[in-house]
Amino acid sequence: MTLPWRGSANPPLDVDHLPLFRGLRPLKKWRYLGVYGPDVQMCVGIARIGPAYQAFWAVHNRRTDGFRDRAALWPIVRFDEASARFDHVDVFYDRAGDPVEVVSRHGKYPIWTRKTPVRVTGTIDGVAIDSPGLLDESAGHHARVTKWSWSAGCGTSDTGAAITWNITDGVHDSPTNSERTLWVDGVPREVGPVEFAADLSRVGSLEFHAERERARHDRMILIDSNYRQPFGTFTGSIDGVTLRDGYGVMERHDVRW
Repeated sequence: MTLPWRGSANPPLDVDHLPLFRGLRPLKKWRYLGVYGPDVQMCVGIARIGPAYQAFWAVHNRRTDGFRDRAALWPIVRFDEASARFDHVDVFYDRAGDPVEVVSRHGKYPIWTRKTPVRVTGTIDGVAIDSPGLLDESAGHHARVTKWSWSAGCGTSDTGAAITWNITDGVHDSPTNSERTLWVDGVPREVGPVEFAADLSRVGSLEFHAERERARHDRMILIDSNYRQPFGTFTGSIDGVTLRDGYGVMERHDVRW
C-alpha cells in the first residue's frame, strides 16, 4: 500500500471491516457533523475507541449568544447517514460538494478520513435552518499519543462563491495527498501546509475570532483526552481566496488512547 493516498472513492483500506484491535492499538472511529452559518453553529458526533463509546453535541445560537453542550458515554443523540436529532435539534443533511478521502500512516498503521461538504436543513430550537456544514468520518488504529490542530468552516468568497474548508496539522498532514482542502462551489482542491497559532487565533492567512467554546478534559483508565473547539468567525484568505464572511471552528486535541 503506497501512502499517503488521496481520492474521492475506493480508498486502499477496507474501512468497513477494520478489526477492533491491531496489536495493542484499539480502533478509533467517529462521525462528526459541523453546521457553520451566520445564525447558528452546531456540532454533533459519535466517537468509539475500541469498545468504548461517547456521544456529544454543542449548539451556539449567534442570534441570542446562547450556548449549550453535552457529552455522555451512552447514546444521547440519534445520528445516522442523513440526519441528527438531539435536545430540540432535528436536522437533515445532504452532500453539497465532492467528498475527499485520505489514507495515511499514523504510527504503525494506516488511518482513514472522509470530509464532505453538506447542506443542513431542519429545525434548531423550533427555528428553521438552511445552512452549510461539513461531515467528518474517520477511522483507524491511531498511535497511542495523538495530537492535532484542525479548522473547518463555511462562508462566501469576495466573488460570491460558496466556500468550505478543512485544514489540519498533526494527522493526514503530509505535504501532498493530505486532507487539507478548500471547496469552491463544491469543487475541492488541496491546500498546502499551514501553521496554526498557539492560541488558535489564526491558521495560515485566516484570522479567527472566537465567540463560544466547547472544551473537555477526560481522564479514564487508559485514555487521557484534552480537547478544545471554539466556535466563531473568520476573516482573511485561504489558498488565495479572500473571504467575504466565514463561520466555523478551530480545534486542538491532545490525547493518549
